[in-house]
Amino acid sequence: MSVQPFGTPPPDGNAVVQARDLRQVYAIRRGWMRPPAQLQAVGGVSFEVRAGRTLAVVGESGCGKSTLARMVSLIETPTAGQLLLDGADVTHATESDRRKLRQTVQLVFQNPYASLNPRKKISAALEDPLAINTSLSKAERAEQARAMLARVGLRPEYANRYPHMFSGGQRQRIAIARALMLNPRLVVADEPVSALDVSIQAQVLNLLADLQAQLGLAYLFISHDLAVVRHIAHEVLVMYLGHAVEQGPKDKIFARPLHPYTQALLASTPGLQAGSGLRRERIVLKGELPSPLTPPPGCVFSTRCVHATDRCRAERPLQRLLDERQVACHHAENFLEPATSPAPPGALPIPVA
Repeated sequence: MSVQPFGTPPPDGNAVVQARDLRQVYAIRRGWMRPPAQLQAVGGVSFEVRAGRTLAVVGESGCGKSTLARMVSLIETPTAGQLLLDGADVTHATESDRRKLRQTVQLVFQNPYASLNPRKKISAALEDPLAINTSLSKAERAEQARAMLARVGLRPEYANRYPHMFSGGQRQRIAIARALMLNPRLVVADEPVSALDVSIQAQVLNLLADLQAQLGLAYLFISHDLAVVRHIAHEVLVMYLGHAVEQGPKDKIFARPLHPYTQALLASTPGLQAGSGLRRERIVLKGELPSPLTPPPGCVFSTRCVHATDRCRAERPLQRLLDERQVACHHAENFLEPATSPAPPGALPIPVA
């Protein structure tokens, strides 16, 4: 995959989104005679994304990535914590203010075949946000829709076609164009290239890079593909069972992960090892992912971590600054020395068992 690096913003780039101890708890009904169970999907996550920067959120299925995306995009209201968009507190805003703030953040969904209405022409998909949120005339809306199609690399006359007439890559370009119609400051991209062929993935990622450089967009990029994250992210947030276990600059985390879960994720991605010329130590994850209804009492990763001690099983580690990143591990100092060694010629990467 040949993907150009994302544009680097000026040092004084403003924080478009700030999350402080965001939590999302769902009440799960268990019958008429039993009280509802509490499922903590996100258990206190803090981060910020500045203009022109990309924060990638990674982790296994069920770790809380998509829930976090729904909170940031104002689809769901956090149970606790604070969310700021362009400095405005969303969590305590009135419905009228939330409606205005929704124009600041837009979503690009995973499946381009399902995110577009097959009964509507592309012109309607692009013009609807303008019709709802602006006072532009029909002619002005049509002109902006054609201009946006050209910006994402499609011919303006495609506006008169239906979604089934396009390939998956073209549909995702249309979905990106729709997300940009209201000039948002933040784009939440939830697995935006996972449904596309590898060759098309690079084209879409390059388009996102160009748009970020031109418009100064901030991206919250949800992904499970670490090879993609290595190309597009500035910062990385690693989640496990609703908690942030490691977060910081991409280069620091990929070069020397300090949390055992991050180490396992990187060791299970063969492309990263092949590209680096280094062989990571084999990491065996034992057991299944715990249920979020009954999380472990100490470190959430303690039931699968080969380095877990009695302290890990009893005391939940708080995030602390170590080697320019935040890490939630009692024994992170033990991993400060590089745990990699040059791979012999022709060696195969060693995956996680």
